[in-house]
Amino acid sequence: MGSDNLRGVPQAEEPGNQQERLVTIGWVIGFVDGEGCFSIGFTRQPDRSKRKGYRLGFQVNHDFVVPQGARSLESLNALQSFFGVGRVYTNTRHDNHRENMHAYTVHRRSELVDVIVPFFRRYQLRTSKRKDFEKFAKCLELIVENRHLTREGLAEIAEIAQTMNREVSRHEMIRILRGHTSDDREND
Repeated sequence: MGSDNLRGVPQAEEPGNQQERLVTIGWVIGFVDGEGCFSIGFTRQPDRSKRKGYRLGFQVNHDFVVPQGARSLESLNALQSFFGVGRVYTNTRHDNHRENMHAYTVHRRSELVDVIVPFFRRYQLRTSKRKDFEKFAKCLELIVENRHLTREGLAEIAEIAQTMNREVSRHEMIRILRGHTSDDREND
C-alpha cells in the first residue's frame, strides 16, 4: 500500500485540500512526538510452547499508543479517524485522579506494518522519539520475517527493545541504581 493511499489520509483533490492535509499531518507528527509511544514487549507463555508463535515460551507484543486524559479524548478519536486503524480504549481510574485515561492503540501487526510504519517513514518524527520508532520498525521487520520464532531472533529483538523509550539501557540503569542503593539490597 503506497503512502499516499493510507486509510484516513485524504487524497489532495484541490489546493485547499492539500494545505489542510499538510496541516493535519503536521498536527499528527507533533502530537505523536509529544505523547506517543512505540513499544515492544514480551509476555512469558510457558504453557503455550506447542503453538507456533510461542515455541520459545514468549509472546512478542508490539504497540503504537497515544495516551490522553478524558478531557482530550477527541484528539484520540481524531487520530483513529486519521489513520483508519486501531482503537481508542478507556482505562477507568480508581485512584485520586479526576479523570479516566484513554489511549489510541494500534496493536495488529498488519495495521502497524501497512499503515503506521509507512506513515512515520514518510513523515518523520522530529524528536528523539524518531530513534524509538526506527527501532520499533526494525523489530517489526524481524517479526514479519518470523525471526521471533528463533532464539537468535528473539534475542536480537530483546536487545533492540531494551534500548527503546529510555535514555539509558536497563543494564546501565541497574548499575546506576546499585551504585546509589544500600549494600543490603545489592544481592536482590
